[in-house]
Amino acid sequence: MERRDFECCDMIEVHEELVQIVNETMPEETELYDLAELFKVFGDSTRIRILFVLSSAEVCVCDLAKVLNMTQSAISHQLRILKQNKLVKSRREGKSVFYSLSDGHVRTIIAQGREHIEEE
Repeated sequence: MERRDFECCDMIEVHEELVQIVNETMPEETELYDLAELFKVFGDSTRIRILFVLSSAEVCVCDLAKVLNMTQSAISHQLRILKQNKLVKSRREGKSVFYSLSDGHVRTIIAQGREHIEEE
């Protein structure tokens, strides 16, 4: 007997009207690929920690390194990835460069992710 870790239909029946609706609204493969790539960026706990700090305040690399107990080099590497994916932005003030979240969408993604994992 086959062991299943998921529930499955007892018989094969395709609901054509639902399949048509899904096919009409499904994004292009390239968009789905880009979305998957974006979510990969969220798959690193260091980057999540950085985003969480930035959701509270605009900070420089020195501040991030101190708060997260990491080297500035390690922080800079992760910030580069976050910036390439348009999740953070930077601004220069004198000799300092301050980082913040790119927009409210990033804050929303973090907040909704926390909400989801806290559900019972």
